[in-house]
Amino acid sequence: MKLYHHPLSGHSHRARLFLSLLGLPHELVEVDLKSGAHKKTEFLKLNPFGQVPVLEDNDVVIADSNAILVYLAKKAARTDWLPEDAKGAAVVQRWLSVAAGEVAYGPAAARLITVFGAKYNPEEVIGRAHALLSKLESRLTDHHWLVSDGPTIADVAIYSYVARAPEGNVDLSTYPAVDAFLRRIEALPGFVPFLQTPVGLTA
Repeated sequence: MKLYHHPLSGHSHRARLFLSLLGLPHELVEVDLKSGAHKKTEFLKLNPFGQVPVLEDNDVVIADSNAILVYLAKKAARTDWLPEDAKGAAVVQRWLSVAAGEVAYGPAAARLITVFGAKYNPEEVIGRAHALLSKLESRLTDHHWLVSDGPTIADVAIYSYVARAPEGNVDLSTYPAVDAFLRRIEALPGFVPFLQTPVGLTA
C-alpha cells in the first residue's frame, strides 16, 4: 500500500496513524503541497479533488481520510475498530461526521491560519473549536473512548487536529478529560506522532 500524504496535514496523519495502529506495511509518498503537486495532472488522477491523503492499494484508490479509515478497518476485518452492529456503526459514523464538520471548521481551521496562512477569522474558528471541545469534554468525562469500551476509528478521526489545536491558538488547558483522551491514544501500541510545526514556520 502507498499513502500519499503531507507531514503537516492532520487528515494525512489520521490515515498514517491508523495504518500504524493496525501494523499494516505501507509506503509513505510525500506530496509537496507548497509546490502545488496536489493540483497537478498526475495527482488529480488519484484524487480529482486535489487533496491529501490518498491510499493506493494495488488497483484500489481511496481518497479522503475518513474513507481511508473505513477501508482499512474493513480490509483488516477489525470489527473492534469499526463495529458491524447497526448502533455501533452509526455512532462511529456520527463521530466521523464531527471530524469532517466541527473539527474541520474549528480546531483544524484555526491551525490552518497559523500553519498555512489561511484567511479565516481567528475569533470565529477558535470559538467553534471551543464549542466542540466542550462537547468532547462532556462525552469523555465519563467515557474513555468516544464510542465503546475500546478505541475505534472515531477516536482516530478526532485525535490529530485536537492534539495540535494549540498550534491554532486553541488552549486545551481547561479540558482535562480531552487531554486524558489524547494521552490514551498516544499510549496505544503502534502510535505515531503528528509532526509538530515549529513556532513561526509556515508550510
